[in-house]
Amino acid sequence: MELQADCARCFGLCCVALPFSASRDFAVDKPAGTPCHHLAGDFSCGIHSRLREEGFAGCTVFDCFGAGQHLSQHTFGGVSWREAPESAGAMFAALPVMRGLHELLWYLRDALDREETAPLHARLEQRRREVEELTDSPAATLRRVDLAVERARTGDLLGEASQLVRGPHSGPEHRGADLMGARLRRADLRAANLRGALLIAADARHADLRWADLLGTDLRDTDVRGADLTDALFLTPPQVAAARGDETTLLPTGMERPAHWT
Repeated sequence: MELQADCARCFGLCCVALPFSASRDFAVDKPAGTPCHHLAGDFSCGIHSRLREEGFAGCTVFDCFGAGQHLSQHTFGGVSWREAPESAGAMFAALPVMRGLHELLWYLRDALDREETAPLHARLEQRRREVEELTDSPAATLRRVDLAVERARTGDLLGEASQLVRGPHSGPEHRGADLMGARLRRADLRAANLRGALLIAADARHADLRWADLLGTDLRDTDVRGADLTDALFLTPPQVAAARGDETTLLPTGMERPAHWT
């Protein structure tokens, strides 16, 4: 299962299906189901190389985890909403569900890739297969998927995986904590439980975040220059893109450094 976005194989779904409001992240208002006026005829973005300069920083943070191309090429058989306008509503409604399922697959893959979680591998693999089967469902079935239920079924298992990975390091407990603007420079956050914590605009320069559980952690404008995130648990591309890093930030193997960091 592909969990990285391939915009060349997508019908620009995030540029049409999702709404956005004029703010620091988006220059204009756009209702759901309406194509962004920068969406080109070939489904590419007309300002992709200068999104931030044009006031669309939010687009540089969004990631569909490969849901867009899966819907475009698998669920709808490579027939776009422009070619078959009657499918547009179903396609757009399915995108948030598919993205949520792909995000769960991202977390499950991370857990499965850890040697420490070997005792859970059978259960993790079973759960991965269940979620992957849902992603292969017809559009009508996808619309009936309750993401809250699927997340609940996955969350406890990921929590067990987190304990196995973090256990030997005995990190601090900050689950759900409000750490907005916190001074965490050079902080030892190894194996910390930061699940669901708010680190918005926190100063985490040169902090050690190895083995930290970052599932759902809000890293918007978090300064992670020089921070070590190499073994961080459940870190996602949108979280990385929302933070402020540079060439000295250490990321997990395979995690791309956002272009706007430079």
